Amino acid sequence: MSLSPATQDEATITALPISVIVFAKNEAETIGNTLSHLDAFEDVVVIDSLSEDGTADIARAAGARVVDFAWNGEYPKKKQWSMMHAGSKHRWALLLDADEFPSEEMVDELRELLPELESGRYGAYEMHLRYRWEGEFLKHGHRVTKRSLVDLEQSFFPEVDDLYAPGIREIELHFQPQTELPIGMMRTRLVHDDRDPVTSWFARHNHYSDWEAHLHMHPQARRDLATKRTAKGEFWDRVPMKPLVFFVYSYIVRLGFLDGRRGFDYAFGLAAYYWQIGVKVRELRRRELAGA
Repeated sequence: MSLSPATQDEATITALPISVIVFAKNEAETIGNTLSHLDAFEDVVVIDSLSEDGTADIARAAGARVVDFAWNGEYPKKKQWSMMHAGSKHRWALLLDADEFPSEEMVDELRELLPELESGRYGAYEMHLRYRWEGEFLKHGHRVTKRSLVDLEQSFFPEVDDLYAPGIREIELHFQPQTELPIGMMRTRLVHDDRDPVTSWFARHNHYSDWEAHLHMHPQARRDLATKRTAKGEFWDRVPMKPLVFFVYSYIVRLGFLDGRRGFDYAFGLAAYYWQIGVKVRELRRRELAGA
């Protein structure tokens, strides 16, 4: 299917021929807001992990297609499964967590990109996130980068040796879709509108650090995973004294202090996350030695 925009009257805006795939699990508080920002897209599908809070009903009421997902404990995990089974109407898809949506500027950039998407020059695009933290969007500090716009015919999520690892297991964590084609970079930013209480953030990162710590105990799996992150993620995987270095980078080098207390809390929270991984790795090694 051609992605070129149709000839149109200037007063008419053609829906973007890009599929949006939203990953959800018990996101009743968030999913409605996310879907309200996706009116520009022709095809929106929510992949719901059998939510028990009405997420699927809210999504259907907002006009999205809902596809149920029940993980069987094996690969493919949720994102790759969705790329294969969501019934996407278009070759290109924007992959979103339930609290993410494109800014108006990004929607405009996507319209400009349509001829380039059709050309097949790139297999995926990376983008920076605009991150809500403690009720407001951060203007400075560390920027998360994700590879969220993908050519479904040229991209795939790899199978990482992590099925044994604890933590959040049904969805691919901290590694990116792969493609043999070049990867583009978008100018505009994806909104990460996290409105959950900070306790939820800590709980998620506790699970994430369990997963990361167990991968650290399997060097080959960790090295394999490092090559499947963004370039920024691969770099940070190799940094020594990561908690301290990251805090200095986010709070000072990236001017996080200009965001006031929120900038400090964000930099310190992520630095503490890296510290938490290290503590768990050392504990696992002590147990391994004790059991030898």
